[in-house]
Amino acid sequence: MLRLELEEVTVGAPDATIVGPVSLVLEPGGCATIMGETGAGKSLLAQAVIGALPPGLTATGRISLGGTRVDRAGHAGRAALWGRTVTLLPQEPWRALNPIMRSGPQVEETHRHVAGRSVRDAGAATRADLLELDLLAAGRRLPGTLSGGMAQRIAFAAAKAGGAPLVIADEPTKGLDADRVETVTALLKRVPDEGGALLTITHDLRLARRLGGECVILKGGVVVETGPSERLLSRPESEYGRAMLAAEPSAWRLPQPAVTGESVLRAEALTVGRGGRALVREFDLQLRRSERISIVGPSGSGKTSLLDTLAGILPPLSGRLRRGPGLPATAVQKLYQDPPAAFPNRVTLLASLRDVSRRHDVPWERVEELLAALGVGPGLLHRRPTEVSGGELQRIALARVLMIRPAVLLADEPTSRMDPITQASVIRLIARAATEHGSAVVLVTHDREIAKRWAPEIRTVPALHAHDARG
Repeated sequence: MLRLELEEVTVGAPDATIVGPVSLVLEPGGCATIMGETGAGKSLLAQAVIGALPPGLTATGRISLGGTRVDRAGHAGRAALWGRTVTLLPQEPWRALNPIMRSGPQVEETHRHVAGRSVRDAGAATRADLLELDLLAAGRRLPGTLSGGMAQRIAFAAAKAGGAPLVIADEPTKGLDADRVETVTALLKRVPDEGGALLTITHDLRLARRLGGECVILKGGVVVETGPSERLLSRPESEYGRAMLAAEPSAWRLPQPAVTGESVLRAEALTVGRGGRALVREFDLQLRRSERISIVGPSGSGKTSLLDTLAGILPPLSGRLRRGPGLPATAVQKLYQDPPAAFPNRVTLLASLRDVSRRHDVPWERVEELLAALGVGPGLLHRRPTEVSGGELQRIALARVLMIRPAVLLADEPTSRMDPITQASVIRLIARAATEHGSAVVLVTHDREIAKRWAPEIRTVPALHAHDARG
């Protein structure tokens, strides 16, 4: 079995250290969790271990697997370990899955070409994996037709199919409802139970508590506290650790706005579907200025499809949808669940934001104010979407939507990639901005605690065809 050792590992650019130094020993049968603020460099540590850092970044320090210095192995040597010795479940499943290949065959391909199984055995193993994750029908679909949670589980199955003894899971429960979180948690715990080693990167305090083992907390790229998860996540000694626990949704207090004035969006007997198949039936909604509602439902129940229809992106199968009098199409804005899919990959974030600023005649000073309020440094804007963390990209996406002061904001899992402190701060910012500008907000979330804190009205979307839905 495999022992992972990190000794004084840092990751940085030529002119700055981004994260570290970090030291960690993970024994076979062990579990370690890395937590910390969004953009602290947690995912970069995982990429340093497997030797897949973005261009321009390098790692220093000692990284060894099973006593072998992999930091000296070169790219070819480390690439030979991928899938067989160490596997990474990335934070963004869309970056791990081939968009033009059906989902199930991607899992089967790993069983065949990485684990070395026969065609028959690979097919049987894939079927068993998809059944366990409640994804058998989803395996016949392209990744782009799946919800974020379903794509996350497909990526998990593909990552595990090679049988690597060291598993690195980056935000493995992001975007999953409570039942799916329990399923994925059980699968993760199986890794150390079977003698492997599990390194998890997460913002989810509940997941970290369930996994146990050792915990490392980062702030600003620096380790502020290490120790057993049981102690660290109940009685932290660091100021940041205590603040992280205090920011859990159960502690939120969000004042509710006075809801008055005219209707800004109305849906009557709306049936939503894709490919002619209904996902959400007979949905009624009337939103007035400043109103808030929460929408919850299992992964794949059609929540994202419902928001797409309310936004005018996806035509309804039946029913009626009306905006308030005089409101243009741009008055209804959607904040996407997966921000990488909402930004062009080949241009900088600065160029994307300036395009929106010019199109809607928004003073650039207002954009800068929003970015500052969201904790986004100006240096990030010179990067492309693939060169920032998921949480950072999600905050930039939020600034892009808020800058135009929409009458209706449809927020699809707006804080799923954020640490607890940033999540609480961003939710308060959305609430404040919406109240100031009279925006109505529909919040889609898998977390019922967040839904309860956000709005007095919680609507549940039942799963009609969860295997085939998006959202």
